[in-house]
Amino acid sequence: MQLYAGIDLHSSNNYLGIIDTNDKRVFSKRLPNCIKAISMALKPFRKKISGIAVESTYNWYWLVDGLQDKGYKMHLANPSAIQQYEGLKHTDDKWDSFWLAHMLKLGILPQGYIYPKKQRPMRDLMRRRLRYVSQRTSHVLSLQSMLNRHLAMQLNSNDIKKLKLTDADKLFKDPFSTSAAKHSISAISFLDATAKKIEKQIMASAKLKKNFQVITSMPGVGHILGLTVMLEADDFSRFESPGNYASYCRCVKSERTSNKKKKGEGNRKNGNKYLAWAYVEAAHLIIRFCPEANAFYQQKKAKTNGAIATKALANKLARATFCMMSDQTMFDVKKIFR
Repeated sequence: MQLYAGIDLHSSNNYLGIIDTNDKRVFSKRLPNCIKAISMALKPFRKKISGIAVESTYNWYWLVDGLQDKGYKMHLANPSAIQQYEGLKHTDDKWDSFWLAHMLKLGILPQGYIYPKKQRPMRDLMRRRLRYVSQRTSHVLSLQSMLNRHLAMQLNSNDIKKLKLTDADKLFKDPFSTSAAKHSISAISFLDATAKKIEKQIMASAKLKKNFQVITSMPGVGHILGLTVMLEADDFSRFESPGNYASYCRCVKSERTSNKKKKGEGNRKNGNKYLAWAYVEAAHLIIRFCPEANAFYQQKKAKTNGAIATKALANKLARATFCMMSDQTMFDVKKIFR
């Protein structure tokens, strides 16, 4: 008889529940977050377990990777898509673990993508670079505001990045303002150097891949956006259609309608926020280099507004990327903007 396991994972412990094909509870126990302890608990049922469902929490890497290395078939459950009967009076970790196992047995478990272990560190490093760039931008804006406030001086971001510590002594007379400016300049310089170092390290491994060359054939999409799309999407075959991929990139509407009337909105945060950022950036850039894309943008903008037009163009680019990756063909402006 086959068995199905569910693990309700928390920061310091987890609850393991195992059921058989008749929904009989075979095993249940709270365990520490230790792969050895979990393996020992699963060992008596190893040959009969057909799959293990784990909720996709922030700390699932070690558990899924560890059990996959031991030969178990893992399923990553999508928490935002899991629904339980609202009339239940009491639920706890034990109930949640058996509910995961029950959905896995029925074949209705909403599953997330288990990103390949070997490629995951590169993707996470690229995400860390984006955080550094965001922090650098906040320091640039802060220093711009400070210069405008104290000296009525307006400098663009490129000029701000070129400032040196000695420039702070020339700009400000007050020692505290000088110190504040120097700290901002130091932070900007450090974050900029760190981001470039990460770019160089990732590019050495990723620039020769065919997928990278296909993505960067799109006008305006450079190394950073190309790396982001390639690493975040990974395997495009996991998406059923261009629409599914565009939805994953948060490039489609999130609303519920009835009789042509809006009745509410769905979860706008469903999807990948890094891909959402990448395609909006790509939309801003492609209108500079591609007349057909600019014409599409201007047409949409005339009917709605700039934000909606940008999102519509981002949606078109996301769908185009899916088709390009599926066929392994380079960007063709005539196919996209007919």
